[in-house]
Amino acid sequence: MTRYHYAVGRRKSSTATVKLFPGGKGKITVKANGKELSLLDFFGGRKYLIDDVYSPFNVLGKDVAKKYDAELTVSGGGVAGQAGAIRLAFARALTEISPEARLTLKPHGLLKRDQRIKERKKPWLRKARKRPTWSKR
Repeated sequence: MTRYHYAVGRRKSSTATVKLFPGGKGKITVKANGKELSLLDFFGGRKYLIDDVYSPFNVLGKDVAKKYDAELTVSGGGVAGQAGAIRLAFARALTEISPEARLTLKPHGLLKRDQRIKERKKPWLRKARKRPTWSKR
C-alpha cells in the first residue's frame, strides 16, 4: 500500500480532499462527478484558477510540485470556490509533510480558511438583503 499525505480544504460551499504521494513526477488527477481529469481539463484552461491552485508550491519553490503526485476529490460549489478549496488542501498537506513549510506559507495567507459564505435569505425579502420596492402611495 502506498503511503500518502491527506488534507481537506474548504471554500464557499466547495470541499476538496487531496492525497499527496511522495516520489512522484508532478501528476495531478481530479476526481469529480464520476470522472478522472487532469487539472488543466478540470478547470477548462482557466489559467488564473490553475495559478491559484499551484500557489502553495510556487511559494515553497517550483521544484516542490514535481516531487509529488496528487489525487484530488472535489465536490460542491463553482470553479472559483473549488480552486480555493484545492489551494488550501495543498497547503495543509505540504505542512503535514514538512512542518517548517508552515513558516513559509503562513505569511502568504495560504493556511487561512476563507470563511465567507453566501448569506441566507430572510423572510419577506427577495434575497438576503434586497427588499421589495417601497411605495409611499
